[in-house]
Amino acid sequence: MDDARGVNQSKGSMIATDGDEVTDDVKKRSREQREPLEGEPRCVICGRYGEYICNETDDDICSMECKHTILRRVAKTQVSICHPAPTRLPATDECFYVRDSDDKSSTTEQTEVLRRKLEIHVKGGLVPPPILSFSSCNLPQRLLQNVETLGYDIPTPVQMQVIPAALNRQNLLVSADTGSGKTASFLVPVISSCANYRIEHPTNRKKLIALVLTPTRELSIQVEEQAKLLGKGLPFKTALVVGGDAMPSQLYRIQQGVEMVVGTPGRIIGLLTKHDIELDDVSVFVLDEVDCMLQRGFREQVMQIFTALSQPQVLMFSATISPEVEKMASSLGKDLISISVGKSNRPSKSVKQVAIWVEPKRKKQKLFDILTSKQHFMPPVVVFVASRVGADLLSNAITVTTGMKSLSLHGEKPMKERREIMRSFLVGEVPIIVSTGVLGRGVDLLGVRQVVVFDMPNSIKEYVHQIGRASRMGEEGTALVFLNEENKSLFCELVEVLKSSGSAIPRELANSRHIVRSISCSKGQKKRKLGF
Repeated sequence: MDDARGVNQSKGSMIATDGDEVTDDVKKRSREQREPLEGEPRCVICGRYGEYICNETDDDICSMECKHTILRRVAKTQVSICHPAPTRLPATDECFYVRDSDDKSSTTEQTEVLRRKLEIHVKGGLVPPPILSFSSCNLPQRLLQNVETLGYDIPTPVQMQVIPAALNRQNLLVSADTGSGKTASFLVPVISSCANYRIEHPTNRKKLIALVLTPTRELSIQVEEQAKLLGKGLPFKTALVVGGDAMPSQLYRIQQGVEMVVGTPGRIIGLLTKHDIELDDVSVFVLDEVDCMLQRGFREQVMQIFTALSQPQVLMFSATISPEVEKMASSLGKDLISISVGKSNRPSKSVKQVAIWVEPKRKKQKLFDILTSKQHFMPPVVVFVASRVGADLLSNAITVTTGMKSLSLHGEKPMKERREIMRSFLVGEVPIIVSTGVLGRGVDLLGVRQVVVFDMPNSIKEYVHQIGRASRMGEEGTALVFLNEENKSLFCELVEVLKSSGSAIPRELANSRHIVRSISCSKGQKKRKLGF
């Protein structure tokens, strides 16, 4: 590694190949390195400050750890690839670890190496190895064309592992970052299975095959819209079943024959109790945002629907899965396999968290200052608040004070109005939405790279989901988070979340007596200096 950049350049801290001596000036581990400032180089491995340059590859890296990683990657590439890499993925799977091999132990070892690189963790049973291209899954040709049309050039890590496992008819509990592609990871195998079944059973058109439950209308709408795009041209139809839309039209569509129903638990139970909807042939049951579905008053409804099914494959997804949820989930699926990608229950690495200590009476003015600042305002922006009334009042205040159009979104608004608000926001007509938690879960807010957590939610899990709206599919985003003594119950967990992502911790938070009192919550963990 060449000399350190910037102020460290005069130190002449050299890192040579493995085994060479390392001076104390050089960071040994990536976690010892800080996050980059605007305009600074980023480590090609972990994204932290690229303080050094690797001599062998001329890449920006942050530490010895990341240098070793990139050198191993280069060495492995040179051994396994004997021809120039193509610009596009091949039509058939060329992954060396997927091919049949006489040396099964070697193939298994290669699979585990790949999983470690992708931070894929599998627990509970054997699953197929990850794929590197959608074309390696024996998907219908039209589905592959739709995948390509929608811009899915290569699968994300969660898709690499979940798609082959789901196609293998295994019950899965999946945890991955917000915006990591979880929706497509279950839609692709579900659509493939539905289309293949209809091709094999063309006369049995009115039997429902897949059922997808989500906690909010907005998320249900989004999942169904994405399913329509992926299933275009295939024997695959969907029905949306949510409150706010007329039930007769939803019922009529189902009775005409659909392969998949997407909806919220309450409305689906309403259909089941008032109308004769057969679920006997449902072979795939999907719970999106499973932690919310099993813990927030939805559990009884979910179990009521589940007991009406006949031993379907169960696929469950969320960015935050606690041990309690994992235990409850195991009762839904026999031989349940857990798949996690990255660090569970942590925010996406792509979201830069900026914690701001603001006293309650100053929060509105601080928000107005941000929204009127050319440097800090990056529309479109979602502002999260705690209550429906608060959303309406704050939205009006923003419009009056800043002159910018702002709309509120919450569960009391009619479905037609909520659809129109989302449309106006996504097409750029409205730069600011003030929302309750209805937009905090799973909704893909295209173009949004900034969120403001005006009111901290009641749990760190919800916080992780809310700030995740600022990053989709690895795109960098920023979350501005307002804090004060009213959020003291979350201080301990929040400090750990901020530290894990290298975010600065406000002095008031770091010195809070509630942190000192809660020090036992991190008992057994190695103490680290707070990143001011």
